[in-house]
Amino acid sequence: MNDSATASSIKTQVIGPETAPAVVFLHGLMGRGKNFLTIAKGLEPEYRSVLVDLPNHGDSVWTETFDYEALADSVAEHLASMDLGDFTLVGHSLGGKVAMVMALRHPDLIARLAVVDIAPTDRTNAGDEFVHLLGSLKALDLDAVSKRADADELLSDPIPSRTIRGFLMQNLRRGDDGFEWQPNLDLLFDSLAKIGGFPASEGLEYDRPVVWIAGGKSDYVTDASNDRMRELFPRARKVTIRESGHWVHSAQPEQFTAILRAFLDAE
Repeated sequence: MNDSATASSIKTQVIGPETAPAVVFLHGLMGRGKNFLTIAKGLEPEYRSVLVDLPNHGDSVWTETFDYEALADSVAEHLASMDLGDFTLVGHSLGGKVAMVMALRHPDLIARLAVVDIAPTDRTNAGDEFVHLLGSLKALDLDAVSKRADADELLSDPIPSRTIRGFLMQNLRRGDDGFEWQPNLDLLFDSLAKIGGFPASEGLEYDRPVVWIAGGKSDYVTDASNDRMRELFPRARKVTIRESGHWVHSAQPEQFTAILRAFLDAE
């Protein structure tokens, strides 16, 4: 474990032609880069997608603390080392907050920004859902799990949604001593208050094109967050996908891809 991630400790997957303009995707809490695989394939061959496993998720390094600014700096360092040129940065939920902090702290790297169903504000009570979800994962007796179906059955009562259960169970891996959670579950659970927050950003501004994509059935983006969003990102344009909840790109992939492609293609 490290205090902060380094460029070499962040794992990425690249989809699309090497010479095409780059689009970088940052996933949400308990996600992984491959959550955007369908969108990446939908952008081929005109665009090259870089799917990032954020620190404490997927195949990337674990850290000892959670800090948005440190995350943003380490991801920016890694992407700069890839020589992508000016790229478009897309971030969902937790990844959207990392993306916003990156844009504010490293604006010269990022040509355009897409923020998906999250706002640059504190969500004081919003962690309750994830307290329950991550708490349910922590409470699962992995010694009682001999196959993935066992975990699915044991989690079906506390997490009745098959879709959410499946999303979370993508993180269950068989290790040398049985099944284990691949993300840094303890740190993420203990850091939910910080994850729900947003760092102070006074004096910072990202003055390049921004599309702010909200789910119409989600409460992560509210009218109350409009002023703060446009204070930090004055060129932000909000688009709402009415029939989507929080996981916009998986709920409405075709509409999401169309919005993103139009944003990428715009002069």
